[in-house]
This record gives sequence, C-alpha cells and structure tokens, in this order.
Amino acid sequence: MEFETVRPEEIEKRSFEIITEELEATGIFLDEETSFVTKRCIHTSADFDYATTLSFSEGAVDEMKRLIRSGAYIVTDTNMALAGINKKKLSAFSGEALCFMADEDVAAEAKERGITRAAVSMEKAARLDSDVIFAIGNAPTALVKLHEMMEQGIFTPKFVIGVPVGFVNVVWAKELFLGGDVPYIINKGRKGGSNIAACICNAVLYDMGQNYLP
Repeated sequence: MEFETVRPEEIEKRSFEIITEELEATGIFLDEETSFVTKRCIHTSADFDYATTLSFSEGAVDEMKRLIRSGAYIVTDTNMALAGINKKKLSAFSGEALCFMADEDVAAEAKERGITRAAVSMEKAARLDSDVIFAIGNAPTALVKLHEMMEQGIFTPKFVIGVPVGFVNVVWAKELFLGGDVPYIINKGRKGGSNIAACICNAVLYDMGQNYLP
C-alpha cells in the first residue's frame, strides 16, 4: 500500500471511489437507488458488511425524501445521533431533528413506570403535530415500543430507520419491521449505532442537494 496524495476537498469523494472499487472487486454491485446510503454507512464505519445487511423497503429512499420535503421531524433515540444529523440541510426543508432522551419528564415517567427512557421517548414523539421519521441507532426498546403502539392501533410511524447496535433483543426488534407495511431502512443483525442512524439521515439529505458519489 502506497501513500496517496489527495487534495483535502477531494478526500471524501476518493473514499467513496475506493468503496465502490472494493465492492465491485468482490462481485458486489449495489442497487442504484439505494447505493449512496449503503456506501455512506460503509464510509462512516469502514465496515463492508453493510453492503449485504442494510435492508430497504420498496421505494424507501423516495418516501423518506417525500417526508423530508413535507417538513417531517426526525426523532432520534440518542443525543449523539441528534448531534450527527446535518440540521442545516434539514432546516432547508423546514424540518427539525429532535431527541427526548434527556428530557426531565421522560426520565421521571420512565422511572415511575419501570420502562426505558427510549420507550417513553417514542410515546412522546407519537404526540408530535407532524409526520415523524424515527432514526433509532441505540435502543431496541424504541423499536419495540413503536411496534407495540402499531399493534394497539395507537400510532403508526411514517418511516423507521432501525439500526440499533448490541446483543440483547437487537436482532429480534429489527425483524419486527422487516417486510412490514411501514417504510424502513433496517440493518439486519447486531451492527448499527447512533453514528449509522445519523449517517443514513445525512445520506438522504445530501442526495436531495447534490449527489457526487460514484
């Protein structure tokens, strides 16, 4: 491996070129409609497993763009994911990113009921006065609560990004939405994280502006 001279403004573009080259060298050719999302997840994590585990419902990217254009909220389950979302680009569509995990009322209610703050946060988000894109990168209980509210007929999310990372109930919680009626971007298996949830949001936001990825 040799040192490669790349201008600072070209580093990200070159990174995506390398990702494409390495995928194609192993015989992996991504779906054109969703490849930019998958490649950004690989770029964020340096983990090529996302090429085979990241799953999209039919027309997922177009539906997420439609929701963003309509001014939908993006609600995360961690302040880390919230910090990672490009809020300037989101605000261009009159959207807003929110996280309720640190709210005092959420913490108090979660303690009183003996459930996670993530679950209570989902209930709070369900009461918002606009459509919501849920970007879940940490807590499988957030996905479980969303699915529970669906089954009870209380609330149906407009879109779910389900990429919590971990070992306890993570795979099972993701599978609740795979193949379902709610549009989704789900990463099968244990991998994911707040950074991946944010980067999926950013991938779509960036593509709504300009898409220079190969």
